Amino acid sequence: MTTTRSKLNFSSGPAVLPESVLRNAQTALWDLDGSGIGILEHSHRGPEFGRVLDRTEAAIREVGGIGDEYAVLFVTAGATAHFTTVPASFLGAGETADYCHTGVWSGKAMTEAKRFGTVHVACASDEKFTTTPTTARWSAAPRYAHYTSNETIYGTQWAAPPPGAPAPLVCDASSDIFSRPLPLAGHGLIYAGAQKNLGPSGISLVVARKDFVATERADLPPLQRYGTYVAERSLHNTPNTFGIYMIGEVCAWIREQGGLAAMEARNRAKADVLYDYLDRSETWRAHAAPGSRSMMNVTFRGPSVAAEEKLLAEAERRGMSSLRGHRSVGGLRASLYNAFPAEGLHRLVELLEDARL
Repeated sequence: MTTTRSKLNFSSGPAVLPESVLRNAQTALWDLDGSGIGILEHSHRGPEFGRVLDRTEAAIREVGGIGDEYAVLFVTAGATAHFTTVPASFLGAGETADYCHTGVWSGKAMTEAKRFGTVHVACASDEKFTTTPTTARWSAAPRYAHYTSNETIYGTQWAAPPPGAPAPLVCDASSDIFSRPLPLAGHGLIYAGAQKNLGPSGISLVVARKDFVATERADLPPLQRYGTYVAERSLHNTPNTFGIYMIGEVCAWIREQGGLAAMEARNRAKADVLYDYLDRSETWRAHAAPGSRSMMNVTFRGPSVAAEEKLLAEAERRGMSSLRGHRSVGGLRASLYNAFPAEGLHRLVELLEDARL
């Protein structure tokens, strides 16, 4: 994968999208599939958008290997909304949910869950969030077990889902969904904001076991119930039609690239270029420990804040954007989502080498 753009986009989200998808979207904004009307103008109840919805769901199921026991849902909200919707739907007073705490996003999810029931921390990273846990102490009868598969802020990633959970797994997969084969086994629900690997901001993809959704509370408002989205195929109200279109186009692009196994191989190769350099460097150091490192978000530090600021200024001069780390931790972060070109890693390593002390 190469790029013809003048800048490399290392943003953690909204993030880089495939150029061919963006070109298709340009056409669809003006004229969707030869209909004479653009995707932003079509009724969500019309046959033209109906075909978009059909092919988007079909592409998601094909790429993700998702069977009929799972519903594919499109929710007009970011992943943060699910921090509340999940416990509101599945966790009641007197009940316990197990959470794996690996960083800022899992912490926010835990905070919301405490509004509805008891949160048991089954496992946690080290104090500086450089690792993912290797063991867990599950509670006796959790309603569900929640984890965040990839922490964008600290740059850690679960190599595989936490094992041995005595309840359905619920996963926030926002920053690594469809970057590798989707681990459906044991999961009751997977949710992901689209703005990393799937499409634009303002929409999230949910993959949920229908029998798990059937256990949710029935007294919530319609748009706070996953069951509403299942029953009405995400069309209870007007959905983010453009977001659904874009997710479908991105999934079709993933399929053309060879599917999720091919994506994983490419993403691992890209990340390895940078990690290998950081492990050799006497100037720049990776934050995450080997074995817990994210393929999607490589976080690293320099010898001083001044050195990091100098690097950021030079990166912008060389056409490399959004390398600044999250505001809560500082440092540097290179986000290497599916559409990020491999050539960009070599340009970044060259920059780091030129900027070494």
